[in-house]
Amino acid sequence: MKISLKKQSGIYTLTSEQILPISLQKAWAFFTVPTNLDKITPKEMAFEITNSPPPKTYRGQIITYKIGILPFIKSNWITEITHFEEEKFFVDEQRFGPYAMWHHEHHFEELPDGKVKMTDIVNFKMPFGIFGDIFAGSFVKNKVIFIFKSRYTILEKYLTS
Repeated sequence: MKISLKKQSGIYTLTSEQILPISLQKAWAFFTVPTNLDKITPKEMAFEITNSPPPKTYRGQIITYKIGILPFIKSNWITEITHFEEEKFFVDEQRFGPYAMWHHEHHFEELPDGKVKMTDIVNFKMPFGIFGDIFAGSFVKNKVIFIFKSRYTILEKYLTS
C-alpha cells in the first residue's frame, strides 16, 4: 500500500494505491455496489447509508449517509456520482456534509498479472476556512489516513478469504 497526503492552497490531497488480488471485473463489480461501502469503512466510523440506492453505481446517483465524525457525534453526508467510466473510474463528490469540499476519484487499472491496481485520489477542504484548518485540520487529515489504511487491511482480509 502506498499512501500520501499533501496540502496546497488549503486543499488536502490524499492518494492511496492498493494492489487487489482479483480481476478487474471482480473489483469493478464489488466497488460499484454502493452498499459495499459499509463493508470497507472502519466500524468505529459508525457508517450508515440512509437512503436505498440501486444496486449498481451510475453517473448522477445520489447516496446519503450518516457517519461518525467524533465520538457520539454523527454527520449527515450526501454524495453524487459525477463521473463514471465502466471498469476505469468513478468520482463521488460531496453535495452536503462535513467538508467544505470533498472530491473522491476511484481508479482501477488491470495489471499484466491479472491483479488490479486501485488508486483513490481524495481532494478535501476543511470547513470554516483557516479556523477549521487550525482547529481540526490535523485531526481530520489523520482520520482520513486512518480510513484508507483501515480499508487496505479490510480489503486484504475480505478479498483473499
